[in-house]
Amino acid sequence: MFVVFVQLLAPDGTRVAAPEFDPYVAHLGPAELLDLYRDMVVVRRLDAEATALQRQGELALWPPLLGQEAAQVGSARMLRPDDFVFSSYREHAVAYVRGVDLADLVRVWRGTTASGWDPFSINMATPQVIIGAQTLHATGYAMGIRNDGADVVAVTYFGDGAMSEGDVSEAMVFAASFQVPVVFFCQNNHWAISEPVRVQSRVELADRATGFGIPSLRVDGNDVLAVAAATGVALERARAGGGPTFIEAVTYRMGPHTTADDPTRYRDAAELAEWQGRDPISRLADHLRASGVLDAAADERIAGESDAAAAELRAGCLAIADPPPLAVFDHVYAEPHTTLDRQRADYARYLDGFAE
Repeated sequence: MFVVFVQLLAPDGTRVAAPEFDPYVAHLGPAELLDLYRDMVVVRRLDAEATALQRQGELALWPPLLGQEAAQVGSARMLRPDDFVFSSYREHAVAYVRGVDLADLVRVWRGTTASGWDPFSINMATPQVIIGAQTLHATGYAMGIRNDGADVVAVTYFGDGAMSEGDVSEAMVFAASFQVPVVFFCQNNHWAISEPVRVQSRVELADRATGFGIPSLRVDGNDVLAVAAATGVALERARAGGGPTFIEAVTYRMGPHTTADDPTRYRDAAELAEWQGRDPISRLADHLRASGVLDAAADERIAGESDAAAAELRAGCLAIADPPPLAVFDHVYAEPHTTLDRQRADYARYLDGFAE
């Protein structure tokens, strides 16, 4: 089945008419578009700050989102507060849009906690490191939504590499079979660590979902308007009882897989340069400047807000205290557990051996 490629902003920022999708972004006037631009600029600045914190030894690891800002911001801004998000470890922009405390973005990467935030405070589960597992969690949550008769939606984010995991296939089987309100949002950033997507799949990733009976959309993931429109279509279908939708947002990971990775070992510099020319922030900036919405004053204000957010992130990170050693046993089980109690006692005795 051929899946249409959705694009509303050309790489040079020119608005592209798309009658089927334009109504879904009709509410995005000049002020709202400027807010989307601000979101993307801020999260890129936060991403750069977190990368610097890792290089300075303040974080153990950090998975950058550089280049994927439009895919994350454009989709997240279309969600309602009561929708529930299940993400991978790279959706920092989604968490930002959902209202996460900035220090909570880095707690798990600082190694001070096994989680990052209270999922129910922002209706977003903490990042899932097991590749693709969050799709099963989202589908299960969506089955609960359907049983409750609610009109909220579960949304799960994952990368192209997760499409090779059995968990994703199983999640789509259940989602299609029970027609549950879940949106599968795949960010095809072209590289599953060091493996190119063309090796993983001989067809477009969006075409795979149609084999499960799930309607699919393939969208320019560097076009924030197209992402917003595609997400609007999927959310509307889910709320109306139309079941799941698969969105393939075609974007590019311009940085490393994580700060432990060196992409120059497997990626051609010419490919990176080509995708830098499709930068999602520059694209929207060009559109806003051409329409007179983005001027020097707005640019200066947004840059100041970005620097302030980065300073807040850094201060919050450095203020995170190391937990006591035995805290590793806290919150493992909801109820008392004798095996865990024995392990805690054994570890306490071990630590006591260093008392002097």
